[in-house]
Amino acid sequence: MQIPLDLARTVTAVVDEGTLEGAARALHITPSAVSQRIKALEQRLGRVLLVRSKPVRATDAGAAIVRLARQMALLEHDALAEVGLDDEGERLTPVGIAVNADSLATWLLPALAEVAHEHPVVFELHREDEEFTTRLLESGQVMAAVTSQSTSVPGCVVTPLVTVRYRAVASQAFVERWMPEGVTAPALGRCPRIDFDRRDDMQAAFLRSIRVRTTPPIHYVPASTEYATAIRLGLGWGMLPDEQARGTGLIDLMPERPLDVPLYWQQWNLSSPLLTAISDAVARAARSLAPLVPPLPRGH
Repeated sequence: MQIPLDLARTVTAVVDEGTLEGAARALHITPSAVSQRIKALEQRLGRVLLVRSKPVRATDAGAAIVRLARQMALLEHDALAEVGLDDEGERLTPVGIAVNADSLATWLLPALAEVAHEHPVVFELHREDEEFTTRLLESGQVMAAVTSQSTSVPGCVVTPLVTVRYRAVASQAFVERWMPEGVTAPALGRCPRIDFDRRDDMQAAFLRSIRVRTTPPIHYVPASTEYATAIRLGLGWGMLPDEQARGTGLIDLMPERPLDVPLYWQQWNLSSPLLTAISDAVARAARSLAPLVPPLPRGH
């Protein structure tokens, strides 16, 4: 059985755009034609490919079709480039990458800019917690991911990137207000902390590491730069990577208790010059991360 590439690309367009109407605009055809293509492929495969929700999402079978379409687009780009028919950059290949917010805010973008200057590519970045980025690989939404998962997703290869050191930090004013008797584990378990969102477990993991079981009041600030700003403004304490905490004047609350998070690069297991160029640039950028010098001021 063969899967017509135009039908597979139509499924992908619907998933990307979220609606049949949006896919029709992207493909320059009518919504009726989009619906007919989806129906034709579902009948051919004997599988439901899309859940007609808002936005439309792929079933497991649909995710496999999306992965196929994206892989074929990538291989088509590489083949055209190899034979010198890449339209001198006019034909831009979309590449989806899943990345955690801290990496996006600190070191990843320069690596991708380097690739974009050399290759006809456009990036679609999906911001997701490093523990959940592999889900986007499994669904076919992205071709690669920065992740904390060392076990490769089926059909992918994994490469170690860097171990990022996080520290519990707060402003001097916050420490003086909430911990006037000194920074202690019980005090950290009582004073306000800041989480990225409700899936952010890093602050809770730090508290568990110092044997604190209570849950303090929590602010939620779901953007990396604003998260660091909220800590500087004294809303609460939180975990920041060394790279992001540099030069902020924040207090390292427990210098002897950093939290190390290893990061990995997972990508589709395809022999693709474009994916290789992206992987190499990302690895170089990750290796360039330096430890915080000088160290943060110590808590008292």
